[in-house]
Amino acid sequence: MATQTLPERTAVLATVGLTPLLTTAQLTAYYGVSAWTVNQWVQRGCPTEPVPVRGHRFNLDRVAAWIAEDIATSADAESA
Repeated sequence: MATQTLPERTAVLATVGLTPLLTTAQLTAYYGVSAWTVNQWVQRGCPTEPVPVRGHRFNLDRVAAWIAEDIATSADAESA
């Protein structure tokens, strides 16, 4: 079985109303940041999904919304 890309996997899961959950490694690759950065995001409130395994899983839509909100909050704090 061939490996699916994130857009391909998202399309397959969307047909049944699901969203793929990313591992920390996948999230670091997607955003081009380090695992340390992702861990800092989690400490600052980045949403994670509960899973019965070690580590974190991330819903990309929720993380993107959190990042946008975090950037907006940071910009507001800097302008004050």
